[in-house]
Amino acid sequence: MLNTAIIGAGPYGLSIAAHFRRSGIPFRIFGRPMESWLAHMPKGMMLKSDGFASDIYDPESAFTLRQFCAERGIEYADAGLPVRLETFSAYGLAFRDRMVPELEDKLVVSVDRVTGGFLLRLEDGETFQARRVVLAVGITHFEYVPENLAHLPSKFFSHSARHREVETFRGRSVVVIGGGASALDLAGLLHEAGADVQLVSRRKELKFHSQPSGKPRSQWQQIRHPQSGLGPSLRSRFFANCPAVFHYLPERLRLEAVRRSLGPSGGWFIRDKVVGKVPLHLGCTPQGAEVKDGRVHLSVQAADGANREIVTEHIIAATGYRVNLERLKFLDPEIRSQLKAVGGAPVLSSTFESSMPGLYFAGVAAANSFGPVMRFAFGAGFAARTLNRALAKSLAKESAAVPVRSAATTAK
Repeated sequence: MLNTAIIGAGPYGLSIAAHFRRSGIPFRIFGRPMESWLAHMPKGMMLKSDGFASDIYDPESAFTLRQFCAERGIEYADAGLPVRLETFSAYGLAFRDRMVPELEDKLVVSVDRVTGGFLLRLEDGETFQARRVVLAVGITHFEYVPENLAHLPSKFFSHSARHREVETFRGRSVVVIGGGASALDLAGLLHEAGADVQLVSRRKELKFHSQPSGKPRSQWQQIRHPQSGLGPSLRSRFFANCPAVFHYLPERLRLEAVRRSLGPSGGWFIRDKVVGKVPLHLGCTPQGAEVKDGRVHLSVQAADGANREIVTEHIIAATGYRVNLERLKFLDPEIRSQLKAVGGAPVLSSTFESSMPGLYFAGVAAANSFGPVMRFAFGAGFAARTLNRALAKSLAKESAAVPVRSAATTAK
């Protein structure tokens, strides 16, 4: 029986596999490498995370984004220079080649519980058993769309994750719903591509990260707003550097922090591509929509209570992602029903283990347990180190429990 199977090949899955490989933990890893970044984010997008916070993690920091860019002649800075999506995606593939050559570009289609572990079936029909399964499936399973719009046909309505290419909207009218990075990035890119785009957001004011001044920060500024992998603030520093401490906060505080902290906002570099160029309908909540004469009629309620109608050819819901275990259809329904969960997300131990022994979750599904950092690539380092220690310890215990036959006994 295999020791561990890793499902997912994004920054979390790759980081975890690189650590297991270095520690000698037997594993297999499955998934489309960097799928969320290569297939579900629009070309031309840039990451909000600074360069230093956009690494994929190996135990010795032997292949950072800085090193990758230096090798490829790509301009790089720890902070102040946005990382292009294409750069980060290529880095992930290079990390796979160098640090996780074992990756099997296959999908796991089912996971069932069996005595002593789990039974996995791959898309090519292969089945095998594993004592442990680490789910690092990322965001692609958890697309969220407002219920009052979900009935619209796909010709007229889609989620932002469906739009790798924006050129198809050139010359067409489109409404983007949302106020976070996905919505703002997509609206800006659609405008540049020649689409007639409008943005609808419940937020009364759009938020953008502050543009780095490029000047040295005073000691007082560094104390009040310390830099972190999630941005400059004391709260962000805590979320970024102390996920283990976050885990021991009362559940109510953890859930509230995840819900309210590091909310929807755009990178500083997208502001000029949206503000003053894309018509904005702020403080407007979508009430519903219907198709008439080949166009979508979107009804929204403004902050003053007035109702408006916006007519367009297509609506894109850039409304983010919500973890819900029921969306993981490859997990046997019995497993999903037995897992302890809060708000659709698994309840995890301090080692990322769920209430079902041997089943672990890393990445966005672990945010309620370890904080907002799990929604960002920066959290992959902590997850990989923690899982590596836990599984190495378990492997050592299992090895010690195996009886050793003496030479005299063997001779008999």
